[in-house]
Amino acid sequence: MATVHLRIGDLVWGKLGRYPPWPGKIVSPPKDLKKPRGKKCHFVKFFGTEDHAWIKVEQLKPYHPHKEEMIKINKGKRFQQAVDAVEDYLKKAKGKEQNSDGKGESKGKKAPNKPLKILDEDDEDLSALKDSSEKDLTDSDPEPSTIERLGAGPGSGFNWESSPPKDDPHFHHFLLSQSERPASSMEPISKRLKIIEEDTGSTSIQAADSTAINGSITPTDKRIGFLGLGLMGSGIVSNLLKMGHVVTVWNRTAEKCDLFIQEGARLGRTPAEVASMCDITFSCVSDPKAARDLVLGPSGVLQGIRPGKCYVEMSTVDPETITELSQVITSRGGRFLEAPVSGSQQLSNDGMLVILAAGDRTVYEDCSSCFQAMGKTSFFLGEAGNAARMMLILNMVQGSFMATIAEGLTLAQATGQSQQTFLDILCQGQMASTFVDQKCQNILQGNFKPDYYLKHIQKDLRLAISMGDMANHPTPMAAAANEVYKRAKALDQSDNDISAVYRAYIH
Repeated sequence: MATVHLRIGDLVWGKLGRYPPWPGKIVSPPKDLKKPRGKKCHFVKFFGTEDHAWIKVEQLKPYHPHKEEMIKINKGKRFQQAVDAVEDYLKKAKGKEQNSDGKGESKGKKAPNKPLKILDEDDEDLSALKDSSEKDLTDSDPEPSTIERLGAGPGSGFNWESSPPKDDPHFHHFLLSQSERPASSMEPISKRLKIIEEDTGSTSIQAADSTAINGSITPTDKRIGFLGLGLMGSGIVSNLLKMGHVVTVWNRTAEKCDLFIQEGARLGRTPAEVASMCDITFSCVSDPKAARDLVLGPSGVLQGIRPGKCYVEMSTVDPETITELSQVITSRGGRFLEAPVSGSQQLSNDGMLVILAAGDRTVYEDCSSCFQAMGKTSFFLGEAGNAARMMLILNMVQGSFMATIAEGLTLAQATGQSQQTFLDILCQGQMASTFVDQKCQNILQGNFKPDYYLKHIQKDLRLAISMGDMANHPTPMAAAANEVYKRAKALDQSDNDISAVYRAYIH
């Protein structure tokens, strides 16, 4: 096949490792980014995302000749958004060319392709570089910040190389973080925050979506430790590694660490060893007892804490547990932050969790790149304990809502109504959501594979009810839902998804 010569400004399909071909544009790389040695490659800006990468020429194909083929092999929503962004870009480029012709330039004479300047997010003229179509996509549906989240499926219409990037010495995936720019060039997260004043006078701080603001993630140069590789922790660690963080892992069942070691993580033999080796240690375990044992037990985190070491508790626990852990960590000179996450296994895998943080504000800022890697949004809620309170309230509402949906489905069946029709009507009304649709479809299909364990939502309901008791505030809806989940647990549904609460109504 004849060699295709590509140049700056050309639209292409770029094949990144084992991931599907994606539309992009060849642009000029930043001055401080060295070109990989070896085979010839081009620097590509991908549409529908703020990612860039060095791509070898044999992994690039011209956009127009292969457009139909690529569309046939990749049907993902994000892929279609990226293709739409290309088409919008072409329309605008055509409009500009016509306008230019109308101003007296010779018709039929094309202007030469000019190198495209790559700007930092702080540059004042950044908006002129970005396509408005890409901005619209970001505003309405935040895109992931790495190619590894772009789409699913093999999607390889050509006989292209498909070795993973880490095995390819000629491949250099560019995140702004991986240029030779010093880490200090990243704007502190505190300057990227939107402050919301509440009626109570307290201040909550919302970090704007990391993808929309940062485009790419600069991994911290601090050594990261992670304890607990369950449904949530596994996805979190995977995304930390993908974003270039140096991570040391530990899990009670050591075999779960193997996959992450293969992906580049280091292995810690005990929680104490991880805490002593790392600058920031995260933990994500099942309940208050597990969280306490991890810190206070034999070879626990506390034994590895030294002045300046940071500990971040991501487990959903009660405020009293957070207060206790904060006190013991800081008593050793450590710095403490709580950062429970709202989401599911799928959202964890996709790096789209919502992070609620409270405690040491400087630790929150030090965790900036980590939070951007694992979540779409983070909130700083003030003193330690506030994040635990807010998370329990959120999970109380979610758990009660899921129990009500299950009750509606079973009542529809008991009264001779179609459950599918009930769901169809529900998903056309004001209560429509991805959560409702997915959970109900799983129920109708008898699929209760855990995305969030039923036993954990029951634990959160119990803790929320207890918190209400301490505040002398009634929680009758949560109390009723809690009884239904307890019934489901008695039916051996603990390790199924929260949607398995449905079975409490049919037995």
